[in-house]
Amino acid sequence: MSDYKFLQPYTFKNGVKVKNRVVIPPMTIASSLEEGSVSRDDLFYAGLRSGGVGMFISPVANVTNDGKGFEGELSVADDKYIPGLSKLADAMKKGGTKAIIQIFHAGRMSDSTILRGIQPVSASAVAAPRDGMETPRELSSNEVEAIVQAFADATRRAIVAGFDGVEIHGANTYLIQQFFSPHSNKRTDKWGGDVEKRMTFALEIIRAVHDAIEEYGNDDFILGYRISPEEIESPGIRIDDTLKFIDKLSGQPLNYLHISMGNAWRKSLNNPDDDRYTIQRIKDQVKGRLPLISVGSIETPEDAEKIMDAGIDFVAIGREYLREPKWIDKVISGHEETIRYSINRDALDEIGLNPSIIEFLKGLGTELGYEGEQKGDGKSEYGVVLDS
Repeated sequence: MSDYKFLQPYTFKNGVKVKNRVVIPPMTIASSLEEGSVSRDDLFYAGLRSGGVGMFISPVANVTNDGKGFEGELSVADDKYIPGLSKLADAMKKGGTKAIIQIFHAGRMSDSTILRGIQPVSASAVAAPRDGMETPRELSSNEVEAIVQAFADATRRAIVAGFDGVEIHGANTYLIQQFFSPHSNKRTDKWGGDVEKRMTFALEIIRAVHDAIEEYGNDDFILGYRISPEEIESPGIRIDDTLKFIDKLSGQPLNYLHISMGNAWRKSLNNPDDDRYTIQRIKDQVKGRLPLISVGSIETPEDAEKIMDAGIDFVAIGREYLREPKWIDKVISGHEETIRYSINRDALDEIGLNPSIIEFLKGLGTELGYEGEQKGDGKSEYGVVLDS
């Protein structure tokens, strides 16, 4: 077996030991049933990929019905979903992998078709700056409080279902990020205003989720938070505001921070004169108070080891784990030369991706990579939404 640092175990401050530093991040595979129940495809997808990695974070699950962001999305909005979620947790936990369920509310990143005639909601009535996006309805303060409670209720269901942890999805332009962003949050009440006040919604969710863990769970339940460092719209989230938020998050009852970027070695999206890697700026701000997960365009063992060499605690491998469900198993067994970096369209069943999923993914996000294409050439007919 190789002596890669990413194969070494890690022990969280609450005593939970993870067998290695490799994480499967949450990826949008759109394979759940129409009303949010776990499907056989979900179970097959999870079962193929569990066992080797240290942690496996599920595709995102909405905490309320009006928080659904796309078709084929998991739901954790009602107790009726617990039996199916229990099966999913079991599939993800195979072989000692820690199973984490990611929970979220899509906010304005949805539409009335997906919500079956209901208008999307957000911090303020400001449409996302993308073609075809609907203007959301501004949430009342009481509705915001109800969503905070919904995150706590979802956490209770995750505990009952047998998951090892939850990841609060505060990234990728969804509702929690919408409250932090000056583009989407124009409020003047307790939920909006300056950068400190725009943190309130996220911090209240963390508090409520942690309270639910203390009431229903055990000390070994993992709580993570995912964040996107910047937005490109103006006004929008900039790295200086994010570093202030990171400093606040580092003092919260979290077990890790997951930094969502399309490329782990990305620099500032808005300041071309800033030559520092964003992940290093965040690491310097955290000052060792919380472990970090880095994700984005990591494919080979050498790519993963570079993350370890930079002093980051965990490496998340997304797109490559769609193509190669046995990535870490092949590394551990010394068969790196057999790792697949592209796939044959005829092999979709073998890797747990059905044609309907591929059609959903078509044209979105980064490229999946098919045989006959040079790795990383960006010419695939199909794309995949990573890091949902």
